[in-house]
Amino acid sequence: MATHKSGFVNIVGNPNVGKSTLMNALVGERISIITSKAQTTRHRITGIVNGEDYQIVFSDTPGVLKPNYKLQESMLSFSVSALTDADVLLYITDTVEKIDKHADFIAKVQKMDIPVLVLLNKIDLSNPQALEAQVQEMHELLPKAEILPMAALHRFNVDNLLRRIIELLPECPPYFGKDALTDKPTRFFVSEIIREKILLYYQKEVPYSVEVMVESYKEEKNRVNIQAVIIVERDTQKGIIIGHNGAALKKVGTEARRDIERFLDQKVNLELFVKVEKDWRNRDNSLKMYGYQPE
Repeated sequence: MATHKSGFVNIVGNPNVGKSTLMNALVGERISIITSKAQTTRHRITGIVNGEDYQIVFSDTPGVLKPNYKLQESMLSFSVSALTDADVLLYITDTVEKIDKHADFIAKVQKMDIPVLVLLNKIDLSNPQALEAQVQEMHELLPKAEILPMAALHRFNVDNLLRRIIELLPECPPYFGKDALTDKPTRFFVSEIIREKILLYYQKEVPYSVEVMVESYKEEKNRVNIQAVIIVERDTQKGIIIGHNGAALKKVGTEARRDIERFLDQKVNLELFVKVEKDWRNRDNSLKMYGYQPE
């Protein structure tokens, strides 16, 4: 009888090295939101790749950072927990960042007994000499790890990485149904699409002070009616999100609706509201409600 392989493959690394781009390239769907701003990913997001004789459960994690408030502490705990429950770990760095940034996190990776693949991303922004020096430096930092240069945005070496992951997976029946793409509900992706637009359209601190909650999701015959609340920390931020005569909020709503329609492959009616919840990023009850801390 043919054997089946399954396993959890967790993607970790510093902010902005291309974790979400890689996740989407591996899963073949737009599961993680991507912007050029650091801290775009806040949760552990699961994407599932199924083959006839394998199932890979990928987990994209927030970038490793020094926390300044409780929300960031929760984000860091998602990244650290990814070190404890993986069958294969993908540690992603790139040719631009200083490789030993967050040395304490690398020290945790050094102690791991599972296979570690170090992915040196964005090689299109480097040259052969610099690349060779970085590979050598990474070998010294993580001597047990395999190092794979890649360019996730251009899919360079993505297929080789997928083959190597399958080789390293343990023999095991599938953890999820073979048609599953993710373990997150549709509402989660709707709120992430709205949050992505806010990250793209607003400056400075405003996008980081925002949380999005889908309050109502109703499927009708020809369309889906969605009501979502954008939560901010201060009245001034509420004014910025809404904009003059509501123009900024309308722009976010229009762009988000288009992407949600593509994601759901259905017509969507999207209503957005803005609510102030003072200092929510530092309040345990708020962080629990928004899924950043265990209940």
